[in-house]
Amino acid sequence: MNWLGILISYLYIGLVMIAAKIFEKKGKEASRKFIHIMVGNWWFLAMYYFTNIWFAAFVPATFVIINYISYKKDIIKVMERNKQDGLGTVYFAISLLVLVIVSFGIYNKPILGLIPCLVMAYGDGLAAVFGKLIKSKKYKVGDSKKSIAGSATMFIISLLLIGGYLIFTHQDIFWSSGHWPFVTLMMAYLITSIEAISIKGTDNITVPLGTLLMLILIG
Repeated sequence: MNWLGILISYLYIGLVMIAAKIFEKKGKEASRKFIHIMVGNWWFLAMYYFTNIWFAAFVPATFVIINYISYKKDIIKVMERNKQDGLGTVYFAISLLVLVIVSFGIYNKPILGLIPCLVMAYGDGLAAVFGKLIKSKKYKVGDSKKSIAGSATMFIISLLLIGGYLIFTHQDIFWSSGHWPFVTLMMAYLITSIEAISIKGTDNITVPLGTLLMLILIG
């Protein structure tokens, strides 16, 4: 299963890259966000196929190297953006690697890394999409410029994902304790704030690892 998991992982990511060429017709940013969102679904494959941390970690570890080389040489053009926009693709792979080490290894609880991965993929990815589709006021935090629509999207997706996770993993106390809905709201707010202040692709590090830390702290 583990060897098959590596093969399926590369096949899936390869298909995502090929499919992204369709979105490239709508602009490079569209293809990048498609990749950003769809690669996040890799975690479902990891949970199904991998029982060994080293096999699970091998896939994102290789993409740390591949993505860095692509960033420097502009090899995988469908996912690259301007150099001044930062090492976002490399940070994405690093985050997946850390999530694997912590959830598959330290805690031996693969589902622990699922929500941080999906928040990074869908929350951050769709925030950029809806931020452009919906006309709304822009705001600036330091060097980071965001839109109200984008941040609202990030907040809603984070809220739904975290709420679903807590209901699934803490259902015995989620409904009986009145403070859990508040905890969910606060976590979604903090994640949205972290995304808002992160610049040059660093949200691919700060958002998933910040989410992971919060989930660890609540037990």
